[in-house]
Amino acid sequence: MTTIPMVEVKQVHKDYRLGDVVVPVLRDISFQIDPGEFVAIVGPSGNGKTTLLNMISGIDQPTQGQVFINQQLLNRMSEDALAAWRGANLGIVFQFFQLLPALNLLQNVILPMDFAKTLPPKQRKERAMSLLERVGLADQAHKLPAAVSGGQQQRAAIARALANDPPLVVADEPTGNLDTQTSGEVFELFAQLAKQGKTLIMVTHDLELAGQAGRVLEVVNGQIARDGWA
Repeated sequence: MTTIPMVEVKQVHKDYRLGDVVVPVLRDISFQIDPGEFVAIVGPSGNGKTTLLNMISGIDQPTQGQVFINQQLLNRMSEDALAAWRGANLGIVFQFFQLLPALNLLQNVILPMDFAKTLPPKQRKERAMSLLERVGLADQAHKLPAAVSGGQQQRAAIARALANDPPLVVADEPTGNLDTQTSGEVFELFAQLAKQGKTLIMVTHDLELAGQAGRVLEVVNGQIARDGWA
């Protein structure tokens, strides 16, 4: 039985234009990621890792080539359709957490459910509390982001990314602002999610953590320099 890829990137190129100058960032990128894989994207700064993640999440569009997520072709969708698709199918974790400072952790986790309307209103709080408990923050639910540590904010951001139960979670340097111990704890959360069937794609500079993912994609000069099992 053939497995349908969760992510399929076909001959993707990405150029940016600076005045009259065309700057190539990604060149002829092709790969597949199966459901339940945990993939780390590594490589030197400025070589296209985040740009590639933006292609996969539909935040940016390729200059040439195609990106399919669960057989859905992203680069033919309108901005409104992409926003709706992301709300239901994709969880995103950022380096700087990006929690809304005026909302407590519980409210931050509820917010994606309010936008996507994936659950009746009465069930959203219950699911948000369940997710905060899952990441070890049930006792911090009513605190504002500024009142908890960076590691706790990132765990809350992971709970928020899981709010609508997306099949795919992407993370851009999720441990970049955390100490070594906290980075390990956050990484372990990702590993647990992969074991539970989520597809995880994480951009990281931390080669030690990347080596603990199931698979490593190395991006150098906008191309896949290495694609192998860790």
